[in-house]
Amino acid sequence: MQLPLRNFTSLVSAAAAAVQGAARQLLDLSPGSVLRAVLEANASLALWLQWLVLQVLQMTRAATSAGGDLDSWMADFSLTRLPAVAAAGSVTFSRFTPTQAAFIPVGTTVRTADATQTFTVTADATNAAWSADQNGYVLAAGLAGVTVPAAAQAVGAAGNVQAGAISLIAAAIVGVDSVTNAFAFTGGLDAEADAALRARFRDYINSRSRATPLAIGAAVAATRQGLSWLVQENTLPNGSTRMGSFVVTVDDGSGAPSAALLAAVANSVEAVRPAGTSYAVVAPTVVNAAISLTIATASPTGHADAVAAVTAAIAAWVNALPIGATLAWSRIAQIAYGASADVVNVTGVQINGATADLVPPATGVITTSSVLVA
Repeated sequence: MQLPLRNFTSLVSAAAAAVQGAARQLLDLSPGSVLRAVLEANASLALWLQWLVLQVLQMTRAATSAGGDLDSWMADFSLTRLPAVAAAGSVTFSRFTPTQAAFIPVGTTVRTADATQTFTVTADATNAAWSADQNGYVLAAGLAGVTVPAAAQAVGAAGNVQAGAISLIAAAIVGVDSVTNAFAFTGGLDAEADAALRARFRDYINSRSRATPLAIGAAVAATRQGLSWLVQENTLPNGSTRMGSFVVTVDDGSGAPSAALLAAVANSVEAVRPAGTSYAVVAPTVVNAAISLTIATASPTGHADAVAAVTAAIAAWVNALPIGATLAWSRIAQIAYGASADVVNVTGVQINGATADLVPPATGVITTSSVLVA
């Protein structure tokens, strides 16, 4: 039932009509009269009580509650808000005189030029410069630089910075002169928004008693923010058919989700999978896209800024494509025009040297290997 709400004027009018209707003679309800002042005081009290009722109704319904109130509501159903995710990427440490070896330990901190965002070097045993004994990366003599992985110290979307934004080394490193990031840091997400939590709650409730693709998808979504997935039924990881098996392909936006993330997704899927079935959780097949195009700008002085904006917009759009999505050749020009008002013409658009759509396999995800804008 919809709660009937009244404003101050309607409350005073209704009270005046009720009082006059119960009286045997005409009452003085003119502005400034004692009786009108009493009615207005009661109307103010009614407005306050109405506000309290609205506050209670707002906090006791998932559709209208927010923040901590929504969290407590969801807690009754054992559902929690997904936490924020730290941005990740890579930084390159360089030096002017590469005569001696240098060492970059895990935990080294670097910052953006305005010192508002801090990033920490992380371990990567697959990196050619990695030294397990020293727990860090060795910049060998004769090499001018080394590229290592790093992650934002503060979780959230604020850690997503553009290429070249990182330029400060928090503490001096012997034999290292500068640091930069050739590519943008991505993947940083703020804590799950109220609207996203409500949407996930619907799938969560609708799948609790079912062992369906919807239930599997809800389990994957509850693992971490920023995931895309594809569920293939009666299929083995090699693509062959086997009844009763299914494959869950998961991507975190990088094209190469970590083994820890895949294991976490597998644990979530295990809790909802149908009895008597087998499954596999795998990373997508990465399809690289080398994109090139030429733009013309209205003003020569703004060409460099337009090139940077177009490059960033195209890379962000391509890297956000879900699993199995086609990279449409014609969309590249559209994104270039929309990236900067200074762009007046786009020509020579190519994807991997061709003027055609790039179609990945069903479990493939397209990522940009390079975006060259002239």
